[in-house]
Amino acid sequence: MPRHTVASAPVLSPLVAAVLVALGAPAAAQSTPGQLQTVTVTAERRVENVRDVPSSISVLNSELLDSLNTSGQDLRMLAGRVPSLNIESSFGRAFPRFYLRGYGNTDFRLNASQPVSLVYDDVVQENPILKGFPAFDLDRIEVLRGPQGTLFGRNTPAGVVKFESVKPSTKKMDGYASLSVGTYKTINAEAAVNLPVSSDMAIRISALNQTRSDWVDNTHPNPLTKDLEGYRDSALRVQALYEPNKQFSALANVHVRDYDGSARLFRANIIRKGSNDLVAGFTPDKVAYDGANESSVQNYGANLRLRWNLGGMALNSITGFEQVKTFSRGDIDGSAGPYFTAELPFASETADGMPKHSQFTQEFRLESLGSGPLGWQAGVYLFKEDYKIESFSYDSTSASAQDGYQRVRQKNDAYAIFGAINYDVSPALKLRGGLRYTQDKKKFTVEAYEQSGFAPCIGPTLGIPGSGPLKCNITQLAGLEPDGDLSASPKDSKASWDVSGTYALNRDTNLYARVATGFRGSSVQGAGAFNGKSVAGPETNTSYEAGVKADLFNKRARLNFGVFHYNVKDLQLTAVGGATGNANVLVSAKKATGQGFEMDLQAFVTDNLLATLGVGYNDTKIKDAGLAVSPCAACTVLDPVDVNGKALINGNPLPQAPKTTINFTLKYSQPMANGGELYAYTDWVYRSKVNFFLYESTEFTSKPVTEGGLRVGYTWGNGKYDVAAFGRNITNQIRVVGGIDFNNLTGFINEPRTWGLQFKAQF
Repeated sequence: MPRHTVASAPVLSPLVAAVLVALGAPAAAQSTPGQLQTVTVTAERRVENVRDVPSSISVLNSELLDSLNTSGQDLRMLAGRVPSLNIESSFGRAFPRFYLRGYGNTDFRLNASQPVSLVYDDVVQENPILKGFPAFDLDRIEVLRGPQGTLFGRNTPAGVVKFESVKPSTKKMDGYASLSVGTYKTINAEAAVNLPVSSDMAIRISALNQTRSDWVDNTHPNPLTKDLEGYRDSALRVQALYEPNKQFSALANVHVRDYDGSARLFRANIIRKGSNDLVAGFTPDKVAYDGANESSVQNYGANLRLRWNLGGMALNSITGFEQVKTFSRGDIDGSAGPYFTAELPFASETADGMPKHSQFTQEFRLESLGSGPLGWQAGVYLFKEDYKIESFSYDSTSASAQDGYQRVRQKNDAYAIFGAINYDVSPALKLRGGLRYTQDKKKFTVEAYEQSGFAPCIGPTLGIPGSGPLKCNITQLAGLEPDGDLSASPKDSKASWDVSGTYALNRDTNLYARVATGFRGSSVQGAGAFNGKSVAGPETNTSYEAGVKADLFNKRARLNFGVFHYNVKDLQLTAVGGATGNANVLVSAKKATGQGFEMDLQAFVTDNLLATLGVGYNDTKIKDAGLAVSPCAACTVLDPVDVNGKALINGNPLPQAPKTTINFTLKYSQPMANGGELYAYTDWVYRSKVNFFLYESTEFTSKPVTEGGLRVGYTWGNGKYDVAAFGRNITNQIRVVGGIDFNNLTGFINEPRTWGLQFKAQF
């Protein structure tokens, strides 16, 4: 099967090139030397000092984002960059999975929901493929931990990751352009230009183009895909602001993404049995596949944000539309055989595609204006989603390459009404509360189902060569339910609420406390070759947290510290793989708990030396004495096993939930006589070991990961120009970060070490 190559002409390249001719992005606001700037957030849909918001919030600053982005990384680069945040993927760049405080979802199916919501420019990105849209030309990233079920509309029991693009401005024309080159012929080109059209209208154009050459060689003598791990990821965003007066504003946003590259590389038997070490002689730049590998994403979206000032209140309207197409194919067994041995019991090669998708959201929100002690918000929210998913299985060792097919359709409609109030009891004591009622319904339908032993069903919507008209009938497989029962239509109604408060010890120090609940609707997964349909009912989370937020030593330092405890009821979990085969089954745990703390600290050690430290501690446990899942066939299982050979997982930590995360940055800058500045910036992130799956085993427990970055540069022209050398994963630590457990000791690894140079200009 032919593969889209990185060298092919990118769809967005002419647009990227057009923007790169303009230099763009406003310089950072200046502050008093040795003092930290005030950080504002929109965690509660208003602009506020982060110190005044009674919940656990971290903000990723532009310095760190710029350092990470230069190397061409995707959103997984944010993992561990703030306390208790983890991001991983078994799809590579296309499908990030988010976890906060250890609470997330490992499900790899394209209709999987997640308890961490990604909100990009005030619009929820519900489908996991939408969550992979690149981070560029951003004003800030806010990480809101704990349930956010009152003011945000979709699946937020674990929290929200909130991206805010730099908005257009009518004040002046400005912009930036950045170009970096690095190891593996990596090129990261990013630019933005702000264009005032008149005194009341402005346009901002932002573009990103990331490329990397293939650096992994497929040693199979007749490979379907020879070279791997390259990519081309292009994105464009155009915004238009119209603000004729203080009574009305309109902000329109159109954005596109086009990605073409490798899917995740699974590597057979790279874990040494009886340990979680890599096998002797492991080489990251070589694999042996008899199957094909490819991944592509096309994402188109638009949103319109309107605001009317009605005197004592304001009306906000947020309309969003998103559409995405994707296809990803990989050699899941990670090898080229020989099969039917102890090391490789069988071959597995699959693909998933989404040929049709649409998401529409609409919110109307009224908010009070004024400076009185009472403030309020109230609104309504509508969510509509409709998409089709096609799943394929292959056997590249046989004459008939495709041996399985399934096409499903999922429709998800939801609406909500919500309200929130805040009241200043006194200058020191401020209280808040909110309530949201949500009705969520899904309709999951199997439209076609073919498996081994039946004529293959080819999906022309994905452009597979030689495919004709789609003619697929649902075929009942031995052991599965009757045909009609392969579909499901769950409907849920839930109320979420929160109560919180802050108490000012003095003008620089606030104490806060919060109790909040969150809700995630029912999920459905279709039947597979080794399992029938599975449905998991709604889950709810109740969280308690308290902490302190303080500016210290005349704003030379800032501390945010909080402790938390949460209880999740009817937690949706995904039992993936196991000895029973390549299965993906939804199960529910009666209860899961998490407790721990987060700390964010920033401090000027001297006027020229700035340090940041973040620590997150998360102790999670599954609590369901009767819950058992199929364990791996080839690994050393540490859990007790029931009479059916299944592992009992009661007391295990949640999967992909590190107990400890630590992030650290240090920047030293030295002004030069000619007005320039020399600087050195280093950033480090540590996460403790994690379980890949619901059960515990020696082999599928990852080692701790420590990765560091370094950036040394020179800025001149009053900050207009910057040149820097950089490195990512500078210690070249290689770790298994995920696995496939149904067949052999297959794993996949973290990103390799890279070095590079960057030049950035702004005006």
